[in-house]
Amino acid sequence: MSERVIDAVHELLPVLRERAQDTEDARRISEESIKALQLTGFFKLLQPKRYGGREQHPNEFYRAVRAVSSACGSTGWVASVLGCHPWQLALFDDRAQREVWGEDDDTRVSSSYAPMGRAKPVDGGFEFTGRWSFSSGCDHATWVFLGGLVMDDAGNPTDFRTFLLPRADYGIDDVWDTIGLRGTGSNDIIVDTVFVPEYRTLSFMDTGKCRGPGQAVNTGPLYKLPFASVFSCSIAVPVVGMATGAYDAYVNHTRERVRASTGGRAAEDSFNQVRIAEAASNIDAAMLLIERDLDEQFRHATAGEKIPFPLRVQTRRDQVNATSSAIAAVDRLFESAGGRALKVGTPIQRFWRDAHAGRVHAINDPEKALAMYGQAQLGLKVTDAWI
Repeated sequence: MSERVIDAVHELLPVLRERAQDTEDARRISEESIKALQLTGFFKLLQPKRYGGREQHPNEFYRAVRAVSSACGSTGWVASVLGCHPWQLALFDDRAQREVWGEDDDTRVSSSYAPMGRAKPVDGGFEFTGRWSFSSGCDHATWVFLGGLVMDDAGNPTDFRTFLLPRADYGIDDVWDTIGLRGTGSNDIIVDTVFVPEYRTLSFMDTGKCRGPGQAVNTGPLYKLPFASVFSCSIAVPVVGMATGAYDAYVNHTRERVRASTGGRAAEDSFNQVRIAEAASNIDAAMLLIERDLDEQFRHATAGEKIPFPLRVQTRRDQVNATSSAIAAVDRLFESAGGRALKVGTPIQRFWRDAHAGRVHAINDPEKALAMYGQAQLGLKVTDAWI
C-alpha cells in the first residue's frame, strides 16, 4: 500500500517542480497541489486505520517527504508538517479524533507549538488565548494545534499542553513574507479567549513519556514513539529533500554549463566532480541516520518495549546532524554553481534559500540538541521537553 503512495508521489514531482516558482510568488501552496498530494494518499500515511489512514512505518512517510521536498522546498515543508499531525492527533482522546475526522477523514490540522498561549482552568476545560507565529500551511487546515501554558491563580505555569481548536475559534493574520520557504504560508494564529474542553488538550508531560489517551484505541506501535522524535524528523527531512533537489539541479546545470572565463565544460572540471561526490555522500548519510534511528525505535515499540532514553537522545543528535549535513551539501554545490544560478526562478538558489530557512527552525538548532546528547553521555540530567 505504501509503495503505491510513494509511486504516486514520484509521478507528481514534475508538476510540483514546475509550480515551485509560482508557489514562492504566491507565498502559499496552491489548492491544486494540496489536493494532488491528498489524492496520492500522502496525508494518510501516519493516520490511524480506524479513520481511513494507512498507519505506516514513519520511514515510509519521510521517504515521501524527501521526494516532495526535492521538487519544491515549500511544498515539502508544508506536506511534512501537515502530514505529521495525524500522528499526534491519534494520541488525543478519541472524542477529539471523532470531532476532526468523524465526518471527513481528509481533514487537516496545522500547528504552532511554542507556548505562546495562556490557559486558565475552568469547569470541563480551559479558557485559552494568545498569538502564535509560523503556522505552516494553515490556509489548508480547518483545525490547529497550539502550544500553551496552564496557569494557576497566582499566575504560575503548572503545565505545558497542546490545545486543539477548530477554525471557528481562531483567526489567521497574513504576515509571512520571507527570503526562504516563501511558499509555506506560515502565518500567525490569533485566539481571543475561547473555551477548549479538557479532552482536546494533550500534556507534554504525557507525550514526553510516550503516553496519550488515544493509545487506548490506536494500539499500534506507531503511536508509541516519542513526539520529539517524530516531530523533529518532520522538520529535518524536508531540508534533506531540499538538498536532494539542489543536488539534482546542480548536476543538470553542470552537464550543460560552459565556463565563460575558461571556455571549458564545467562537467569536465575534476573539482566539480569531487563536489558532486561529496554532496551525494552527505545527503545519503543524512537520510540514513534518520532511518536507522526510527527503525530501531519502531522495533522497540513493536516488541512492546519502552524506547530507551539513549536512543531518544541519539535520534535528536542524528536529526540535527542530518540537517547540518544537508546544509553542507547545498553550500558546497551552490558556491560553485556560477553567476547564472543566482537568477530568480532558477532552482539552485531557491533550494539554497529554502534549506537555510528550514535550518533556522528551533528544532534544527544543532548546539542545543548536541549538548543534550553530551549531557546524557556524561550522566547529567537532561530535562528538555524535546526528547
